[in-house]
Amino acid sequence: MMMKTHKKMKFIAVIFMSVIFSAFFSCDDELTNDAFDQEDTLALTISNDDLVLEELFFTNTINFDWTTGTNQDTGAAIKYTLEMDMASGDFSTPMATLFSGVQSTYRYEMTYGDLNNMLLDNGLNPNESYQLSMKVTATIADASVAQQTAMTNFAVTTFKPITSRLFMVGDATPNGWDISNATELVSSTNTRGVFIYEGDLTPGNFKFAVNQDGCFCQDFYTKDAADGTSMVYNQGGSGDDLQWTIDQELGPDEDYRITADLLNLTITIEIVESVVDTPPFSTLWIVGDATESGWNIDAPAAFNQDGENPFLFNYEGQFNPGNFKIFAGPLGDFCGEWYRPFTNNELMVNGPVNQNSGCDSDTNWLVTEQTKGRYKVVLDTENNTVSFNKIALYIIGDGGPNGWNISTPTPMTYTNGEYVYTGPLGANNPTGEFKISKFKGDWCNGDWINPATNGQSINNTNFMYTYACDGPDNKWKLQTGQAGNYVIRINLETEQMTITPQ
Repeated sequence: MMMKTHKKMKFIAVIFMSVIFSAFFSCDDELTNDAFDQEDTLALTISNDDLVLEELFFTNTINFDWTTGTNQDTGAAIKYTLEMDMASGDFSTPMATLFSGVQSTYRYEMTYGDLNNMLLDNGLNPNESYQLSMKVTATIADASVAQQTAMTNFAVTTFKPITSRLFMVGDATPNGWDISNATELVSSTNTRGVFIYEGDLTPGNFKFAVNQDGCFCQDFYTKDAADGTSMVYNQGGSGDDLQWTIDQELGPDEDYRITADLLNLTITIEIVESVVDTPPFSTLWIVGDATESGWNIDAPAAFNQDGENPFLFNYEGQFNPGNFKIFAGPLGDFCGEWYRPFTNNELMVNGPVNQNSGCDSDTNWLVTEQTKGRYKVVLDTENNTVSFNKIALYIIGDGGPNGWNISTPTPMTYTNGEYVYTGPLGANNPTGEFKISKFKGDWCNGDWINPATNGQSINNTNFMYTYACDGPDNKWKLQTGQAGNYVIRINLETEQMTITPQ
């Protein structure tokens, strides 16, 4: 009986001590465990005690290492605090606290750039040398063990960081000598200190400014007298005001590319093929008696501009026998800008398109009785090409006759503006699902017609359009007892749909 009582009390004591241990560690980040016994003299070293910081070596690192110190074999956790101050200081108000916490590695690492920025943020001057002091303090969780400190001094020479922005000013640049409106270069995302300009330049001179302040006494990067591919950093506008010269005006398909490397003080000036990043027109319209617009150029039906590629414009509609062309505006002006075929009465064939203006060369596409129907027209204004894709609809799903085979889906028949399917639903799966595609061959290769909600009854014909695999991937679903023969009709012009049992 006594033995059982003893075991029970010992078990309760273990639980009690575990709870006390957990609370102590979680609240104070302290730990007592024989595995953490330490018996060492705290010491602090630095990887380089005479640092000359340079922008070119911004990502190089300096390491501060310390020994464990001692917890006098108590197993108590040791909290380390690493601080920096001037060598003449007493750490009563340290310049920075770099680290404070419990850790199993005894090193703090920082880059030259971070150290330089920290020193300048604390009021030190660039391009000067200073004596600094580092101190590590070891605080033991067991209050019976005294706090320990170790210090080391080092010398550091700071640098003035390069500018984070760069501007081009001069009569060769788009905004001339108006420094308050100087042309900004783009900072490279790959290489620190590299700035790039790509665009028009005219014969004349230019140099680089670090900001758009009106005073020409600011810092400039100018041409090296001995080497035109090198730059000189002129602080406060000092030094020779030598500039680079542009002596050639380029053609419409060419641009200048200027690359300024401020770390290596180099510049390259190249001639490159111009890159157009905006389409020539923001809106296009379909015009002609073969289309819904007729020959009305005051309010014709508009194309849609692609959300991902602004150079692409698409239009979907019914094309009847007749002619049409593509209007780029301005509205109301028959002699405005157009996209037209190269020959008159050209059939709807994919290929190059002619962009021109005026009324002298009036060529049109031709729609015949054989080619009439609903089409999706895609015009690429970057490459001046056009494609005509006749719209077909297909039933896809295990609720339809051909299952989920996107390569050979069941086609609907196009008759008098309507797409019609007549046949069974649910023959393969009485409670199957289906949706309608405008394409075949690849799941993410075109437009879909989906019900407004997923699992929607075939008694509800409200639908929506989705593109590729962007979803939502809603489907109609047959309910128990609904399998049978049906007629599905869809009019994309009126956006009406019916599903009627036979």
